Amino acid sequence: MSIEITAKRLEALGNSSRLEIFRLLVKAGRDGVPVGTVQERTGIARSTLSHHLHRLIAVGLVTQERQGTVLICRADYDVMDETVGFLVSECCIGTGGR
Repeated sequence: MSIEITAKRLEALGNSSRLEIFRLLVKAGRDGVPVGTVQERTGIARSTLSHHLHRLIAVGLVTQERQGTVLICRADYDVMDETVGFLVSECCIGTGGR
């Protein structure tokens, strides 16, 4: 994975609202959460929520699936693991640290 991709993902999570949304989706598990529930639990206005979700989707951290009239949001755990793994994969290598 490239440093540019990691930077874009971390930049997306650098906004407190997006981080709150992502944490909610991570806690929800693989079943995900309807957009309406995300809005209720976060209190973020729908138009603003849509903007934040699209940003998380654009970097691959979140996916959406339409189930009838309901839009389900899910954290992409593989992408999350890849991003965190990038940060810790070379922990203390060549720095004289631990």
